Amino acid sequence: MAQRVFVKVLGFSSAERHALNTLFRLSEQRETVYSLWEPQAPELPRLALVDGRSEAARQDSGPTDKSLKLIWIGSVAPASSWRSFERPLFWPKVIKAMDELFASPDSLDLDLGLDLDFAGDGPDTLPPGPLQEAAAPPRALIASGNRDQRLYLRARLALAELTQVDEAQTGAQALEMARAHAYCVALVDFGLPDVDGWTLLKALHAARPAIAHVIATKSSPSLVERVRARLGGASVLLGDPPQPATLRNALEKVGRQRRSHGGVMVARSPG
Repeated sequence: MAQRVFVKVLGFSSAERHALNTLFRLSEQRETVYSLWEPQAPELPRLALVDGRSEAARQDSGPTDKSLKLIWIGSVAPASSWRSFERPLFWPKVIKAMDELFASPDSLDLDLGLDLDFAGDGPDTLPPGPLQEAAAPPRALIASGNRDQRLYLRARLALAELTQVDEAQTGAQALEMARAHAYCVALVDFGLPDVDGWTLLKALHAARPAIAHVIATKSSPSLVERVRARLGGASVLLGDPPQPATLRNALEKVGRQRRSHGGVMVARSPG
């Protein structure tokens, strides 16, 4: 039987909260379900996530019920903290820590698309480097008419530390966004209702500012279609829905190129 754990969240940017809320929604499929605590919730919170940069959050995180566990994000964590994590923030590691606290031993290894062990046993922070020094956070685009697919892809991007995400439900919206913003990666579904996938792929490849990586998805793509997509400007054409490991590998390539160019993505040459 599933248990629901209410979590009091204090502070954090809108992008960070969006990524956290996405992971919370995905936890609905698990034995341990996490929900954002609000005053009207049927139960008291069992955990507090506190953004150490927020003055209001620091004040609100004072004396509390001793049964309320505290996870602190930032430096100079209070002595009452159960766990603390430095920035840059990687939400899957925080969720994994929550699982250690609340999940039953039999459910810790469930694979529900979250890849909570993806962070491995390394440090909680990335080493100093270009990614941390980039002036603006990298931005991603999701183009899909399917809400569940958009939610899944947004979660996958969050796992790859891409939390600045725009969503388009039509090809027209995708093109409008592509012409208005610089994207390091675009995840494009061939099943959009208003445009042929190949036509959209060609238009996105020609869009300016250029998109460094276009990852396309299509139901049961053939080898010929995969080659055609590559020639048409896509980094890769994946099946729909994409396998978690395959999509993760594609996004890892995006991250490696971003870091190798000092946080600035460089578009591939046409052809």
